[in-house]
Amino acid sequence: MTTNDSPARPGSTTRRYPRLLAVAVALGISAGLTACGAEGMADADRPAGSTTAPVAAAPPARATLPDGTRSILPEHRVLVHYGAPQARALGILGIGSPATAGRRLVRHRNQYQARLTRPVLPAMELIAVIASAGPGADGRYRYRQNDAVIGRYLTAARASGALLVLDIQPGRSDFVTEARAFERWLKEPDVSLAMDPEWRMRSNEVPGKVIGRVDAVEVNRVSAYLSALAKTYDLPDKLLIVHQFTDGMILRRSRLRDRSRVDLVLNADGFGTPDAKRSTYRRVTADRPAGHVGFKLFYEEDTRLMSPTAVLNLHPRPDLIMYE
Repeated sequence: MTTNDSPARPGSTTRRYPRLLAVAVALGISAGLTACGAEGMADADRPAGSTTAPVAAAPPARATLPDGTRSILPEHRVLVHYGAPQARALGILGIGSPATAGRRLVRHRNQYQARLTRPVLPAMELIAVIASAGPGADGRYRYRQNDAVIGRYLTAARASGALLVLDIQPGRSDFVTEARAFERWLKEPDVSLAMDPEWRMRSNEVPGKVIGRVDAVEVNRVSAYLSALAKTYDLPDKLLIVHQFTDGMILRRSRLRDRSRVDLVLNADGFGTPDAKRSTYRRVTADRPAGHVGFKLFYEEDTRLMSPTAVLNLHPRPDLIMYE
């Protein structure tokens, strides 16, 4: 589906704004997160009259990633499936149940692992905040997934030995506000974050009418927040994926900063022909001041989907490979 006033990505052969926004408007997702408290486990009572001294509890083990390690990059290469459950148009992750999506991801991960010596870590990137053409109850032009949806995908990710990545399309909100709304989940050792500046609007802009952008200062504020969480709760490293397909999508990119406990990934997010995608990848990887590099593929919108061999022949070889 196309419309004349929908901006297209450079080199693309189709326009994704109308279908994504129509889906988002039709969803009617609640803008609020369900409040959930952590459940504790009660201590067992000692038998009445027992004189045996209690055994000292072993210190809790440090939290790890699904494969038992604590660092993501560069020790691993990451394979990501992207989407949301509300519609097939939002990406492969939402096709079928979360458990089905997990099994599909593992099979795909095995295909890449057969070509690589570096361990391939699978990940599910769930669109946790969906941009919308309608303002919603709070006028922010975005809707958040509720805790029940996120919980189902985290359960499926864990069953598949995968990370869960929460993707933010903030509309007229901002990335720091939206990231903090998911703090309960980001405290988990296997939950990371992604930022989609395409959908970061100013106060007078509407998603789908313009291509958004984010300042490097805002990216740095998000990475600082993730770094502080990881340090405070002694968590494994977090991914922070930043999608980009135009040169101006990250303003003042030279100011991007690396943070301890955070693996920043600049992800080349353009679709089209293999040549157009390689061109976008060269721009995203050139003169980057910080972080690692990623490459995104689109099952429906790419022209002649690149094979895993072609992807792995990119220079530099991407640290993260994503499929929508």
